[in-house]
Amino acid sequence: MTSMVAPPESTIRKALSEFQIDVNADQVGQIQEYIRLLLVWNEKVNLTAIRDPLEILYRHFCESMFAAKVVDLDQCRLADIGTGPGFPGLALKILIPDSRIVLVESNVKKATFLAEVVRALKIIGANVLVSRYEELGEEIAPIDFMLARALGDFEVFLKWATSERVDAKRVVLWLGAADVEQVRQIAGWRWELPVTVPQSLRRVLLVGAKSVV
Repeated sequence: MTSMVAPPESTIRKALSEFQIDVNADQVGQIQEYIRLLLVWNEKVNLTAIRDPLEILYRHFCESMFAAKVVDLDQCRLADIGTGPGFPGLALKILIPDSRIVLVESNVKKATFLAEVVRALKIIGANVLVSRYEELGEEIAPIDFMLARALGDFEVFLKWATSERVDAKRVVLWLGAADVEQVRQIAGWRWELPVTVPQSLRRVLLVGAKSVV
């Protein structure tokens, strides 16, 4: 049976330090409570296939928060598309409290979980939108960074992100190294070099800026 206990503070700090991330005691507490809620809800609602608390810490929290080491996200307005149980958006919100985040999730049960995490962790400046992202526009604009971690069809997403009603200036994608070349072929974006995610053989962060025509 899966342990319902979140990792201790020392384990959380050690894991995050491997990604060059520092957190304070309040943030550690928020991460622990978030993991506890995720484990409890995951028994009834399939939020994540990852069941081990330590793997949740590394794969979900560390990999999400690592974006803040690659891009300056302070005081930015972020939108996490297809956030699922809140990654990367809500994890980044814990790390960067002065950012504002819109969490877009079409699954009502997952969105309900997100709302519960926001309430339980007393997070301010995070909104949950229950919707397919393709149907959104002005509701989430203006956005500094569009985040996407678990999307399949990046071409549809990137075309939507550059549309007039959304007009995202920059995107941060979490994806497999094998998918980088395919994404770089998509018109309308200028891409930085991919950054390998620590503790990962095949996952990278890819940052793109909307091309100026």
